[in-house]
Amino acid sequence: MQTIVRLADYRPSDYLIDRVDLDVRLHPTETRITATLALRPNPAGEPGAPLVLDGDELALLAIALDGQPTGPGAVAVTPRALTLHQPPQRPFVLEIETQVNPSTNTKLMGLYRSNGVYCTQCEADGFRRITYFLDRPDVMAVFTTRIEGSREAAPVLLGNGNPVEQGEAGPGRHYAIWHDPHPKPAYLFALVGGRLGRVGSRFTTMEGRDVEIAVYVEPGKEGRADFALDAVARSMAWDERTFGRAYDLDVFNVVAVSDFNMGAMENKGLNIFNDKYVLASPETATDADYANIEAIIAHEYFHNWSGNRVTCRDWFQLCLKEGLTVFRDQEFSSDERSRPVHRIAEVRTLRARQFPEDAGPLAHPVRPQAYREINNFYTATVYEKGAEIVRMLRTLLGPETFRAGMDRYFTVCDGTAATVEDFLAAFAAESGRDLSAFSRWYAQAGTPTVAVSSTYDAAARTYTLTFRQSLPVVATEAAAPAAPQPLVIPVVLGLVAPGGGPVEAASERVRDGVFVLDRAEDSLVFGGLDAAPVPSLFRGFSAPVKVEHALTRDERLTLLAHDGDAFNRWQAAQSLAMEVLVGRARADAPLAGEAGPDGASLTAALATFLDGEAAAGGTLADPAFAALVLTLPGEQEIAQAIGAEIDPDAIWRARQTLRVQLGRDLGPRLLALREALAEPEGAPFSPDAASAGRRSLRNAALDLVTAADPESGTALAVAQLAGAATMTDRLAALATLSLVPGEARETALARFGDAYRGEPLVLDKWFALQAMIPEAGTLERVRGLMHHAAFSLGNPNRVRSLIASFSLNNPSQFHRPDGAGYDLTAEVVLALDGKNPQVAARLLTAFNTWRMVEGGRRRHAEAALRRVAEAPGLSPDVSDIAGRSLAPAR
Repeated sequence: MQTIVRLADYRPSDYLIDRVDLDVRLHPTETRITATLALRPNPAGEPGAPLVLDGDELALLAIALDGQPTGPGAVAVTPRALTLHQPPQRPFVLEIETQVNPSTNTKLMGLYRSNGVYCTQCEADGFRRITYFLDRPDVMAVFTTRIEGSREAAPVLLGNGNPVEQGEAGPGRHYAIWHDPHPKPAYLFALVGGRLGRVGSRFTTMEGRDVEIAVYVEPGKEGRADFALDAVARSMAWDERTFGRAYDLDVFNVVAVSDFNMGAMENKGLNIFNDKYVLASPETATDADYANIEAIIAHEYFHNWSGNRVTCRDWFQLCLKEGLTVFRDQEFSSDERSRPVHRIAEVRTLRARQFPEDAGPLAHPVRPQAYREINNFYTATVYEKGAEIVRMLRTLLGPETFRAGMDRYFTVCDGTAATVEDFLAAFAAESGRDLSAFSRWYAQAGTPTVAVSSTYDAAARTYTLTFRQSLPVVATEAAAPAAPQPLVIPVVLGLVAPGGGPVEAASERVRDGVFVLDRAEDSLVFGGLDAAPVPSLFRGFSAPVKVEHALTRDERLTLLAHDGDAFNRWQAAQSLAMEVLVGRARADAPLAGEAGPDGASLTAALATFLDGEAAAGGTLADPAFAALVLTLPGEQEIAQAIGAEIDPDAIWRARQTLRVQLGRDLGPRLLALREALAEPEGAPFSPDAASAGRRSLRNAALDLVTAADPESGTALAVAQLAGAATMTDRLAALATLSLVPGEARETALARFGDAYRGEPLVLDKWFALQAMIPEAGTLERVRGLMHHAAFSLGNPNRVRSLIASFSLNNPSQFHRPDGAGYDLTAEVVLALDGKNPQVAARLLTAFNTWRMVEGGRRRHAEAALRRVAEAPGLSPDVSDIAGRSLAPAR
């Protein structure tokens, strides 16, 4: 049984490391690492305690204490730990030589090789796979690294910090020395060695530092790194303007590798990226790819302050760097693109990923109280919900006070390993407010529900809104179920007249458009109103809550047409659609059935919306926003709305019937939009938000038109596929065709796969499209694609594109009534577990919603989970997810 690590048991390290000198001699199978550690007892630790250094699958070659070999019995060594029984109670130097095999390191943690390139991944606990160390984030040291390698195999040698020296190291070998002057924990260590192409430029900080920035990629792909390089410079400038944070080294390097467990890693001065978030060209990357590259480049750069200069004391504080930095990258993307459109995208991600996590067996607080395997807590709750908490803090305090709090936090905590309490203390000091009740957001798991009711008193000319908040009781390994306490919930609101236009009505409880709900129940009264207004609540999604508000259909139509808040206009359309979808899924309307009055009401509202947008802005005021309004809630969101005894097939049928009707009733408008938004022939490609928005609406129109009329839609899609000038339009056409069975689909898929057989990142899109086809034959299609020459279980991108797309993004087929979808996923998890347990564990999270499905499916899912849980030799990563998924519901 795995040991449970608890926040309550935290204690400082008994020893500290002030300086680390590493000598890394790269070799494909026998890399040798000599680590010279300058240690001292920690005054806050236990005097005379043994020194226990972490290790993982290490081979020890030599050890010396203060330059002398250790005596018999002085040291105990296993592959997982090195213990010095009686360390000196003064500063001392420990020299350790270890050996690792990068070529067989399929876990992709520690030092490994990716397509011949040596690289590292040390978060959360990968440094212990390089040398024995105090591998915890609150032990921070100054690192100097000498990297030696073959000049032919590794002409580029990169490390953390600034370059110090380079030269020859014997026949055919060379070395480079890198020094990072900023103390950092071991998880931020990085090195890279290999044959790499480079693109570079320079940036001058607001403090006058001249910084050399560079992006390293596979040779021959340098032209695809220009956008990433530009994103680095824009991120640097934005962080200076918005948060006053300047870069603090002479170089900033980004390296793209093809085998990476995560999206990217913020190692100090040397960010290592999954190549899918660096490489982009109009021929190979979609608009979404460009937006993701921009956001993730920014995210990792912003970590330089929110994560590196100020790191987290322990892994329970992970949200302190990740949630905060997600908020920062979201703000960057909102400034660079369309703020309303980006906010809607953020909320869609939260609802699709984090809300189900909150509702399932893997639920945990934003700051967990306990864990068995920390790798399993890099979750949507920590990242996306963590970002929402920071956003609420800004809403509560106002932008000026929030900025002052951020300045104080960065100044006071610079160079330290901080906690959530340190973070909140900075804002409390600047605002003079008690934030202890607000801190419950970090401690209580589950998604709050806010029920809203309203009354209008015509005689008194008053309008009253009553809010009731509730939070589900969630038990975790850290604590038994307990009644949650009320949260501090900022409600950004406005009132809209039934005929349109804002209603000016004051309430002493509302300041700058914000009402703070901090009790289980509270009310607002607005006076001087001659008629009942339509409330626009939680504008901009001001809190990560579920809202239960019985607005009439007419009131929602009013918000869609007239609300001054773009998010709530979109939300009104989503609510109208969800009402239809949930009703049909529960009734399981047949695929060929009539849409009914609710569907007709929705399509009429959307027609009015499109006409109004066109009148306001020529062709369309904001095509990207219109595309989002036309996009129906996803199958997983519909499942969350139903809540229990879900039939995924019924949900798919309900969504399909509504797509058919939208395409039929809006067809002429959609076809006219496609024509009006067409790009002129020969126009240069641009990934900017306006251009991407036009493409997104054209392709949303194609999707709906084809749903209603597969024959004519297929012809349009085939023509678009043949003549597309961008990967966005090409892939959208292929996605449309993938939903229409027949020869045209299979021909298009085969030609696309053949045309891009040498482009792994494009083939990932091709794998994913096929894995998400909602048909009974998809499972066998996926099994067949697992034997494709381009597919490999050893590459996380391939696994995510094919298997995760099937398990996480194709609900009707993952949840097949015969259990075969569960069986496939379980098979792959077990096959992966011995090679790459991190990827295997994340794939297993697809079972998070298994208790929500109807009984027959539920029994199959449980059986598949038990096969995984009972497999011999299971990794801690997979064992943890399987165990929590199967734990009795509490």
